[in-house]
Amino acid sequence: MPSKVGYHWHLRRLMAEAGMFATTDLVPLLADRGVRLSREQVYRLVVRVPERLNLTTLAALCDILDCSPAQLIEPYAGMSAVPRRDAATSSPPARPRRARVARLPSP
Repeated sequence: MPSKVGYHWHLRRLMAEAGMFATTDLVPLLADRGVRLSREQVYRLVVRVPERLNLTTLAALCDILDCSPAQLIEPYAGMSAVPRRDAATSSPPARPRRARVARLPSP
């Protein structure tokens, strides 16, 4: 079975541990380190798992939060959600049956 590789993004938790509860708290701190992001970009960075991340931004976040990249990004590898079928030993899944609606007897 193929494995799925991903990561957990711990920015929000690390911000809370540092006493920062508003995403806008990061905007001036990032700007001080040369990373210019809008409020909306910082909001998305905090509340979503980023698909891409600039290394300068990563270094600035680690400096702000006094953490390592390993504390911010936790990689994982697990089994994929879709199991592979062995063509020789398994049959295709059964198709669902169409529902039949019975009429109620008239009173």
